[in-house]
Amino acid sequence: MNLRTASLLAAALLSAGAAHANTELVIATVNNGHMIEMQKLGKHFEAANPGVTLKWVTLEEGVLRQRVTTDIATKGGQFDIMTIGLYEAPIWSKKGWLKPIATDAAYDVDDLLPAIRSGLSHEGKLYAAPFYAESSMLMYRKDLADKAGVQMPEQPTWAQVKDFAAKAHDPKAGVYGMCLRGKPGWGDNMALLTTMVNTHGGQWFDMQWKPQIDSKPWKDAITFYVDLMKQYGPPGASANSFNENLALFNEGKCAMWVDATIAASFISDPKQSKVADKVAFAQAPVATTPKGANWLWSWNLAIPASSTKDAAAQAFIKWATSKDYINLVAKEQGWAMVPTGTRKSTYANPEFQKVAKFAAAEKKAIDSANPNDSTLPKSPYVGVQYAAIPEFQAIGVAVGQQMSAALSGKVTVDQALKTGQTMAEREMKKAGYYK
Repeated sequence: MNLRTASLLAAALLSAGAAHANTELVIATVNNGHMIEMQKLGKHFEAANPGVTLKWVTLEEGVLRQRVTTDIATKGGQFDIMTIGLYEAPIWSKKGWLKPIATDAAYDVDDLLPAIRSGLSHEGKLYAAPFYAESSMLMYRKDLADKAGVQMPEQPTWAQVKDFAAKAHDPKAGVYGMCLRGKPGWGDNMALLTTMVNTHGGQWFDMQWKPQIDSKPWKDAITFYVDLMKQYGPPGASANSFNENLALFNEGKCAMWVDATIAASFISDPKQSKVADKVAFAQAPVATTPKGANWLWSWNLAIPASSTKDAAAQAFIKWATSKDYINLVAKEQGWAMVPTGTRKSTYANPEFQKVAKFAAAEKKAIDSANPNDSTLPKSPYVGVQYAAIPEFQAIGVAVGQQMSAALSGKVTVDQALKTGQTMAEREMKKAGYYK
């Protein structure tokens, strides 16, 4: 090694050290179970990276989306690392709002599940690293199904699900036939409802970008949903999203729940769930078509272009989304509690297969979700439970509020759909999609 090369290497090492010295990384994340566990295990990263401290800003899902979207669009610089979804990653990377993730051989980017890696890449570069990924599926009480004489198929219809809900519904015993999201939000109730619309043969926009919210498939899906929940859902369902329904299920109050596959590890955990030994899994219900019946989502760690702490941020993201991190969670909490849906090696691990009775159903759901072909009529957008265009957030929130109002009885389904259609048309015309 010549003197110049040695000097450059020394300078690089000093620079890397300086980047880590007395660095506070501000991380915006969502208040889901796996993220809470990441915060607890953050001490291991701090111990391995002296001088780096982690500051967590943990927010409810809807609030997180608003905060990080505002911050990145205005180059606010509040956060060094953001937890973002599969929806934001392609839009923000195209806008130049995110820094590429600097992976190396040890990280093994080829181990990432293809559907997830593809959704987080732009022009061949990874712009967000998946922490956990999910589809949606039916989780149900096998003991209650046996008691009702119901044999749940691997992929039931919504009609079959409603039939079981009617048989299992017993409010006096504290058991409700069906728990589903009702809380308004494009990533809350509309994640579920879009899959219901998809499988009823509907879509958000036709090939001319005209909103389809007042169409027959939407009316069929939403009418079915409202009737199902009014008859067999828990009281106050219009305020419930993932965490609320998880708590209800773990208390033994839900005969069934259609939601994120990631919930499976929590409801199967005896430390958290009173019914851990009674749960079973099936694919998300279908109606007139299987297309788009189950969603595809991932929570990912990304670095905003405004961050000045790139070296430390890259190091943290590589640590938190690595095989080693998954092994650390397994060591601390057991294989049943590792974040799933991201790496082939997780599903190939015999220890994981042994304890995760949901693994096969979860992977089948993730593998079957196709964001490029999720609707029966051809659609101009990418996404299963969302349309990957910037305008969708505002439209999804507005429509979600209408659907929640229909569920709570404040408006009729017809009124909710008509108002949602008007709002969506206004947004799309304003954005110049059509005249």
